[in-house]
Amino acid sequence: MSLELYYHPLSSYCWKALIALYEADVPFEKRLVDLQDPNQRAAFLKLTPLGKFPVLVDTTLARHIPESSILIEYLARDIPSAARLVPSDRDLSLRVRAGDRFFDLYVMEPMSKIVEDRIRPEAERDPRGVANARARLDTAYAIAEGFLEDTGWAAGDDFTLVDCSAAPALFYANKVQPLTAAFPRIRAYCDRLAARPSFARVLREAEPYMSMFPG
Repeated sequence: MSLELYYHPLSSYCWKALIALYEADVPFEKRLVDLQDPNQRAAFLKLTPLGKFPVLVDTTLARHIPESSILIEYLARDIPSAARLVPSDRDLSLRVRAGDRFFDLYVMEPMSKIVEDRIRPEAERDPRGVANARARLDTAYAIAEGFLEDTGWAAGDDFTLVDCSAAPALFYANKVQPLTAAFPRIRAYCDRLAARPSFARVLREAEPYMSMFPG
């Protein structure tokens, strides 16, 4: 199996994929795409017409795998070192997949709404939409505070798909809607995530680009 990851170093969903690849020590080639470059953009749109990051290409089988969750499922299915990211136990695997959907839909999505609004021209901004996104984040924080434990990972005793999803979602959400002292479990969990070698590596690699984040 020969793998290539098409990505952008600030994309939260690319971080999710990178965490999984680093966590499982999977060999792959990075293909950084600059969508502002017309030629790179055109080539990327041929690869994935929706133009969304990330895309994993299995060049051995000529397969293109979009969507970060599906990408990680693909790794877990075919690469032994990645298998633990999606547990085989049926009940635990449902918890992991549910947690993955939670962080993608209820943390990553409203966070992205706030960020996208910041880069719009003033006349095109959406104050009501941003207020709704902030309310959704507050609700998500309260829910996560209730199900996260004082130690360990989001589902079960091992680092899994849900932690790959939670790490970038909470990192960026904390930048636009800072976690207060009312959420001690989430804050402690974020510290554990940041100390995890796979995520720490992602953060180091993204550091040169962080000035581009519309904080």
